[in-house]
Amino acid sequence: MFGSAKSRPAMAAFDFALLWAVVLLLALGLVMVYSSSIAIAEGSRATGQQPAYFLIRQSVFLMISGMLAVVTFQMPLAIWQKYALYLFMFGVGLLALVLVPGIGREVNGSQRWLSLFVINFQPSEVMKLFAVIYAADYTVRKAGDMHSFSKGFLPMFVVMLLVGGLLLREPDFGAFAVITAIAMGILFLGGMNWRLFAGLLVLLLVGSVLLIWISPYRLQRVVGFMDPWADPFGKGYQLSHALIAFGRGEWLGVGLGASVEKLFYLPEAHTDFLLAVIAEELGFVGVLLVVLAFSFIVARAFSIGRQAAQLERHFPALVAQGIGMWLGVQAIINMGVNMGVLPTKGLTLPLLSFGGSGIAANCCALALLLRVDWENRQLLRGVKI
Repeated sequence: MFGSAKSRPAMAAFDFALLWAVVLLLALGLVMVYSSSIAIAEGSRATGQQPAYFLIRQSVFLMISGMLAVVTFQMPLAIWQKYALYLFMFGVGLLALVLVPGIGREVNGSQRWLSLFVINFQPSEVMKLFAVIYAADYTVRKAGDMHSFSKGFLPMFVVMLLVGGLLLREPDFGAFAVITAIAMGILFLGGMNWRLFAGLLVLLLVGSVLLIWISPYRLQRVVGFMDPWADPFGKGYQLSHALIAFGRGEWLGVGLGASVEKLFYLPEAHTDFLLAVIAEELGFVGVLLVVLAFSFIVARAFSIGRQAAQLERHFPALVAQGIGMWLGVQAIINMGVNMGVLPTKGLTLPLLSFGGSGIAANCCALALLLRVDWENRQLLRGVKI
């Protein structure tokens, strides 16, 4: 289906350490999604009061994501670069489609999903992958103009304003923050003038403060984050219960399945606040395992990107490092929210939290990272790709 046996990637050329780190997080996520969602599934008519409802759906998501990852791995980086602009335009179209009345689906006050009958699809998740690919391609194409405001900086800034405007209309401030970090990071690694980069940071800081100030619900989140105990039954409800979960877990946790906070106390226990349940049931050791796994994946992404750059493969290098930034920034934000270090953003924990769109996008991104590494190894062996 994907070419002759001779042309297929050899299994021995895989980065198995990276692959096993990903499998570990996916497996832990499946177990913890089941543990954190049993009570919710049993108590909801929407799930048919089936305890394994979310476990079954997450298992299906993982199988579909695995198949998509295999297909993604088979595609050379040259193809991704060729169609980078078209993929980005497709992603922008999906973000616009979400906002069309009657097409986009609203959940908990946010219109972020497209209904695919059986499941809901969240375009902002795949847009993160498309943003990595487009920003890498843009930086390579504009390599000679990275010191120019009008030719290097301004076109990307306008494009990101468009994407940001669509995301903030949903609203999805978390996805906006991640995609902005991806684009900025890739531009910086691609050699953008440091003065332009510093100016962009200032603009983003001012813009973020204004967005928070003019939006009552964002302002309430920041106020609640600064002192959740001032209103533990209102603005600080989620964070206060997340902190209670962390406190109960101590070093080794209360035991798998023994969480109290997941019993209708902690909202979104199987999605945004899954880490809090991990902390309660598996303790500091469980949280440390998750942090170390993400640290390893991000470190490998940058190492693979650096190796590609040494081989003068600039687009694959930026793609690899962009994927590392994406997963690292999103994981840090989610962990920060769970621990009370950052305001609530509505971002899931990559590879672990419940959700088909997020898992699929993460798996495809990591398959692309493995592809960059595989192509590096082939070139080092003198094999033409």
